[in-house]
Amino acid sequence: MAARLETLLKQARACEICAAALPHGCRPVLRATRSARLLIVGQAPGRRVHETGIPWNDPSGDRLRSWLEIDRERFYDGRRIAIVPMGFCYPGTDDAGADRPPRPECAPTWHPQLVPLLKEVRLTLLVGSYAQAFYLAGRRQASMTETVRRFADHLPQFLPLPHPSWRNTAWIKRNPWFERELLPVLRQRVRKVLEG
Repeated sequence: MAARLETLLKQARACEICAAALPHGCRPVLRATRSARLLIVGQAPGRRVHETGIPWNDPSGDRLRSWLEIDRERFYDGRRIAIVPMGFCYPGTDDAGADRPPRPECAPTWHPQLVPLLKEVRLTLLVGSYAQAFYLAGRRQASMTETVRRFADHLPQFLPLPHPSWRNTAWIKRNPWFERELLPVLRQRVRKVLEG
């Protein structure tokens, strides 16, 4: 099974399935090992991640690590944490300067092959509405806010989160229950999964 995972990761990192639609070219960014206990499924790499090849290597990653209460060293410990976004490559920006959505070809092509091989995963963080739509399907609520608010409905397998982008700062302020109710549960569960 380890060989199968390594083969798939090599193929995924060489993927060019949507190259024609990527204004900055293909550079798939993902990490996974058989021993990973926490899986983080985000949207797609931003420009800085595309340039460095390091997932969550930007202010959104800083905020996510703050939510998790773990430092960079622990966050990038591939033995414990897998990072498999909905889109592996940077999709570019729209006319308003926001990152475009993850390419629709990526997750259906790779997630059904890769994720089942991560047998030790005890908790999957669904960061943003694209990950929630893909993994929760008919079990999610009508909005991302309600899906995240009802996070306990999806435990122990999944924990939905908003995207930690600075663009969601106003959302966090409008929804104080997120920091008051969800973050303590998130931190406790992540600690238990990583230390267990």
